[in-house]
Amino acid sequence: MILHSNIIGEGKPFVILHGFLGMSDNWKTHGKNLSELGFEVHLVDQRNHGQSFHAEEFSYEVLVADLKNYCEAHDLNDMVLLGHSMGGKTAMLFATEYPELVSKLLVADISPRFYPVHHDAILEGLSALDFNEIKSRGEADKVLSNYVSDAGTRMFLLKNLYWVEKGQLGLRINLEVLKNEVAEVGESLPSYARFEKDTLFLRGDRSEYIGVGDESIIKNHFPNAQIVTIANAGHWLHAENPKDFFEAVLGFVQ
Repeated sequence: MILHSNIIGEGKPFVILHGFLGMSDNWKTHGKNLSELGFEVHLVDQRNHGQSFHAEEFSYEVLVADLKNYCEAHDLNDMVLLGHSMGGKTAMLFATEYPELVSKLLVADISPRFYPVHHDAILEGLSALDFNEIKSRGEADKVLSNYVSDAGTRMFLLKNLYWVEKGQLGLRINLEVLKNEVAEVGESLPSYARFEKDTLFLRGDRSEYIGVGDESIIKNHFPNAQIVTIANAGHWLHAENPKDFFEAVLGFVQ
């Protein structure tokens, strides 16, 4: 099965991978802006997310295999690859396994290291959404607010809501599998994985995902990496400070 995507523009391929519980739609504005600068932008939904297929198996190995199949189906090579959070881990592993397909790598707010599970409250909140009772986004938000206090995070999560049929809401994500396999999301890059080409790591100044101690880990796997900090931004740096984020991306890819 081939991953679902939204393809915008023509030119050099630029593939973007969203994070855990996200979807390609989160990147629509950046995708459109990049397409206007001569890139063929592929906004990809990873398995169990967005409009891509649901499957029991979930690990970075299978996410990388999915992306390889996608590249073959669309005849992509010499591409720019950008991934955020979980998508960043997929992008890192893909670039180290298929360096011949990637000309430049961008990783948004994630390090190659191991991260302990930290999505418990979010997954609990999403599991508490009873769509026999909930008939609007507002009602879903109210239930979710008992588990997730930050309104911005809730807004991001509720983008997964869609009308299954008239009067019946549902979630696009495969919640059961993602709950069962959530530990996979924090897995580290294998110790031997290396990508020698130009790499850019972008971190939010208010985020704790990439700390001072991560710099040596990053350089170990990506010797030609630079790390850029985006001001006034947390983990969703591309949404919280889109202007500075986009300028940093552009400076690197051009």
